[in-house]
Amino acid sequence: MEIFGVGLHILVALFFAVHAVRNGQPLYWLLILFIFPLLGSLVYFFAIFLPNSRLPQGARKVASVAVQVLDPNRELREARAAYDYTPTAQNQMRLASAQLEAGDPQAAASTYEACLQGAFASDLEIRMGAARAYLECERGAEALTHLEFIRRSDVHFRPEIVSLLTARALAQSGRQAEAKAQFDDALTRHGSFESRAEYAIWALGQGDTILSERLCQDIDSAMQRWNSHTREMYAPLLVRLAAARK
Repeated sequence: MEIFGVGLHILVALFFAVHAVRNGQPLYWLLILFIFPLLGSLVYFFAIFLPNSRLPQGARKVASVAVQVLDPNRELREARAAYDYTPTAQNQMRLASAQLEAGDPQAAASTYEACLQGAFASDLEIRMGAARAYLECERGAEALTHLEFIRRSDVHFRPEIVSLLTARALAQSGRQAEAKAQFDDALTRHGSFESRAEYAIWALGQGDTILSERLCQDIDSAMQRWNSHTREMYAPLLVRLAAARK
């Protein structure tokens, strides 16, 4: 039975290896599958096979979560490999986004700045990505440079996100009165949960008890009506809010 088990692992790995070749997957998958047939097959199943199958949406969502657990750096690795193989502007943008999502904002900021050298210097999505990266680096002044460029270029470009990022950048730059005015404006104009939560995070950081309590009451009331999908959508923001409330 032990011999049969080993043979079965190899057969499963061979099946996924054929699938990888036929679907143009990177060749490193073959190494993973044959060096670690059992674990490699498990990772390949969740990372590649299941998400691309015709299974229902729920199964694909489970697969997506499993990919993050089993192979959290997959997108960063593939983005870097794609850029190394074909250093196009699109692949460079993908790499910058992957670096930011992987928790390396310093590298992301540098990559975004490289994207802006040349024909894409006026690309507003890249400018926004750069602003996000600089905010994660606690470099609000550099973030403001990109956000002000966006507003000068197109006042209608993703106005709520630009407004909230601007408020956070102002706060990081020590311009708290301007940051409060920007948060007020975002909340008045858009009234979204994100606007209220970002404002609450700022108010908690400033020790503004009256404002933060009012905002947190509204947030808690809204969250009582949420389903699991909504909670999942706002999960990163909720983590930041929970940290600020502590």
